[in-house]
Amino acid sequence: MPRVKPFTAAGSIEDHVQELLLCRLCPRMNPPVVSGGPVSSKVILVGQAPGDKEPIMGRPFAWTAGKTLFKWFNEGCGMGEAIFRQRIYMAAVCRCFPGKRPEGGDRVPDPREIFNCSRWLQREFEILQPDLVLPVGKLAIGQFMPLEKLDRMIGKQVRVQYHGREVDCIPLPHPSGASPWHRMEPGKTLLHGALALVSQHPAFMKIKAEIRRSETMK
Repeated sequence: MPRVKPFTAAGSIEDHVQELLLCRLCPRMNPPVVSGGPVSSKVILVGQAPGDKEPIMGRPFAWTAGKTLFKWFNEGCGMGEAIFRQRIYMAAVCRCFPGKRPEGGDRVPDPREIFNCSRWLQREFEILQPDLVLPVGKLAIGQFMPLEKLDRMIGKQVRVQYHGREVDCIPLPHPSGASPWHRMEPGKTLLHGALALVSQHPAFMKIKAEIRRSETMK
């Protein structure tokens, strides 16, 4: 197992992302690291792990699931993909593609890989001091709150503690085409309610207000 290189003293999100991109701690993972870039934001979206297309495209949620995810935010929160990527910090439980299972489908990261990669998310919380976290999918949701059935988690805003910092958490289902949950009831209604909570959250509303101000100044 490679040694964990200590973080540098630099506290900027730019320096953090540069270090993140060099990580090769997990031998079973398939680099390169996928990052949404050094976006300074009070809102963090946390996905599960990249698929096989994301390393090629060079950004998270770059393929089919991403199209669904950004459709949700565009229709439910009034924020399109380009602006979302510019204004929301995009993280994940694991940042490299885990590879395929012999029987098909993406491999689920193992506990050691999740632990290794958690250091990056912890550091992002230290640097950004977010007010809102949006975990997408059960693997991500489980990093912040006890897992229950999606029917009991989606459509709610909860106050959670993540490594000593209190933050509002609005869990979202995974936008995978393999899961019908978000396309049928009660999933459709619960997802709509979750997106309404995101849109009305002060941290998200502040970002949208900043966007409006910048547009009026052009």
